[in-house]
Amino acid sequence: MPNHFIFDQSNSSFYGKLTNMYTDPGIVAPTDADAATNDRSFISSASNSSSLGLLGGTINLTLQISNPSGSGRTMYIADIIGGISVSLSLLSTFSASVTLYRGGTLSSPSTLTPFNAKFGSAATSSMTARSSTSAPSGATSFMSYAVNPGLFEFPFQGGLVVPPNQIYTMNVSAALSVAGVLSTTATVVWWEV
Repeated sequence: MPNHFIFDQSNSSFYGKLTNMYTDPGIVAPTDADAATNDRSFISSASNSSSLGLLGGTINLTLQISNPSGSGRTMYIADIIGGISVSLSLLSTFSASVTLYRGGTLSSPSTLTPFNAKFGSAATSSMTARSSTSAPSGATSFMSYAVNPGLFEFPFQGGLVVPPNQIYTMNVSAALSVAGVLSTTATVVWWEV
């Protein structure tokens, strides 16, 4: 059977040249794949783990990416990934949430170095990445989800846009009511142009 698309003829006003051939496939790669090829895709990750005492407790992990006012670049968030691991000594009540914010201040932040998704590239990010083991203050929440132990992912494919002089912040919080070990991770993948 020939590989002809009858509704995409060259004499049609809607001609799109979509005949799917091996030498010229009608397949489009996502924007973040092209950004990685061109040295503009970056990843930043952080983690926190704590052994909680007999009465349990809460742990926080905050990851913040700020776009400085003079960067000349816009950040497009491709993916938000993370996880929560629980190791219990006893039966316990568990709760966890992931909250995304605009802005915010971190207490005792650690500076992170964004990783370029094109291995071997010397290109660096214009963004500033930081993490903290405290919840952010003064931030405006725009999404919040309860999550279970395990992995979570929010694929935005560039749908969250952080222009210059703006800050993206995410917080992963988990709590146990009795002794146990809690671990949290947070990762943001973005491209910038």
